[in-house]
Amino acid sequence: MDAFLDLIRFDLWRDAALLWSGRLATALLVLVVGLWLARRLGKLVALAVERRGGDRVLANFLRSGVRIAIIVVVLVGALDLAGVPTGSLLAALGAAGLAIGLALKDSLGNLASGVLLVLQRPFRAGDYVDVGGQAGKVERIDLLRTVLITIDNREITIPNALVMNQPIVNFSARAERRLDLPVSVAYECDPVRALAVIRGVLDVHPRVLRDREPQLLVQRFAAGGVDLAVRPWVRTDDVLVAQSELLAAIKDALEREGIEIPFPQQVLHVRGEAAAALPLAGPPAPSAPSAPSAT
Repeated sequence: MDAFLDLIRFDLWRDAALLWSGRLATALLVLVVGLWLARRLGKLVALAVERRGGDRVLANFLRSGVRIAIIVVVLVGALDLAGVPTGSLLAALGAAGLAIGLALKDSLGNLASGVLLVLQRPFRAGDYVDVGGQAGKVERIDLLRTVLITIDNREITIPNALVMNQPIVNFSARAERRLDLPVSVAYECDPVRALAVIRGVLDVHPRVLRDREPQLLVQRFAAGGVDLAVRPWVRTDDVLVAQSELLAAIKDALEREGIEIPFPQQVLHVRGEAAAALPLAGPPAPSAPSAPSAT
C-alpha cells in the first residue's frame, strides 16, 4: 500500500488542481465582469443616442444589440480561459448556427426587418400608428417584434416582418391634421346658410388653425337630409378634443338659428286601394249604439 501511495504524485495533482481552479476562477470573473459591462455599455449607448436627439426606439434597439454582442464575446473568452478549445467550439457553433438559421428563418426575417425599421424610421416611439388594421401608440421596437399600446391600454405585439410587409399609417407624422366632421341638415333648410353658421363657429374656435383654410361644401343628397363637408385644420395633439368640441358647438349654433339637424327616418307613401284598406286612411268608424237596458 505504501508503494502504491509513493507512485501517486500528489504534488502534480495539487498543481493541476491549482491551475484549473485558477482558470475557472478567472473565467468566472471575466464572465461576471463581462455581463456587467454588457449591461452598462448598453445603457450608455442608449443614453448617448437619446442625448443626441435620437429616437427612444433606436436607443432601445441599439442597447439590445450591444448587450447581445458583448455577451457572445464574453462567453467565448470565458470558455477559452477555462481551457475549453474554442476552435472546435466555434466550428460546432457555426454548424449549429446554420441549422438554427434554417429552422428559425422567420425569426431572422423579423430581426432583419427590425434593423430596417430602426434605420428607415417610419414611426417613432409615442407615435399613433395603424399597422395592417392594428392601431395603437408605439411603445418600442425589439429585435423581433414591435409593441403597440391601444387607447384602452391593451398591448399588441406584431412581428417586425409583418410590420414591414403591411401598410403603415402614421397619424402622428405631421404636426397638423384635417378633421372631417359629419354634419347634415334637413331638406327644408338652406344648406348655404347652414355653412355660413358653421363658418362662424370655426372662425372663433381656439383649436382651429387660422393659417389653413377649412373646406365647407355641400357634399351630397342623402336619404335623411343634405350632407355637408366640414373640414377644418387642427393640431395633431388636439384632434380628439377639437372634434368633440366642434361637433357640440356646431349643433348649438344650428339649433339657435332654427336649422334642423335630421335624424334617421323613413316616409312611407301608400296609394290606391291599399291606402283605402288601411284603418287610418279614412275617418274613424262610428261606434255602435248601446243596447237599451231592460226595465
